Amino acid sequence: MKIVTKNINIQNEIFTLTNQRALFWKKEKALILSDLHIGKTAHFRKNGIALANQIMKNDLERLSILIEYFKPEKFIVVGDLLHAGDNSEVSEFCLWKEQFSDLKFYLIEGNHDKISKKLEQKLCLDFKAEKYELNDLIFTHDFDKTESKFQINGHIHPGFVINSVVKKIKLPCFVVSENQLLLPAFSEFTGLDTKNLPKKGRYYIFTNSEIYDI
Repeated sequence: MKIVTKNINIQNEIFTLTNQRALFWKKEKALILSDLHIGKTAHFRKNGIALANQIMKNDLERLSILIEYFKPEKFIVVGDLLHAGDNSEVSEFCLWKEQFSDLKFYLIEGNHDKISKKLEQKLCLDFKAEKYELNDLIFTHDFDKTESKFQINGHIHPGFVINSVVKKIKLPCFVVSENQLLLPAFSEFTGLDTKNLPKKGRYYIFTNSEIYDI
């Protein structure tokens, strides 16, 4: 796996974008990502759709490499950590997480995060809320129209279409606008929304080997 990085300045803070669907905030030693959707493939299998759980294993392997690369102290998930409550893949995730016991685990709840008290204890969360503020930046899963401060959000699964001679290519991206940094979905088992994106945004599109600024 190749990690490509690009530094951007937001609200006088330096953030490092990666081509691996996450960003790093060096000042806060925080690895930030959104929309892991842990348990999605198990949920599909439960409903009769045969999918290999290698999809989740690949996501977690990528996440492990990012943690080793950046050595964060905080792990901030901006919503939709889970997909459909507790299932076998959630147990696998909790076992995976044990190897990073010193990493503080923050969850900003998303629309899929239906977490009971029992499940919250199982996940060993250090923080859980619908909104989190850090250094005048607001973390919420979906964009909060009532909030005046700059926001970091997920939820949309942003994508960008590149028209080539042969076909249209759809790629995941970060989007930065005047009052928002929109994160790509971390899990590769997600669709891409190319329409419901911030207006007048700057797009940071990425592939396995490059990050492109549009």
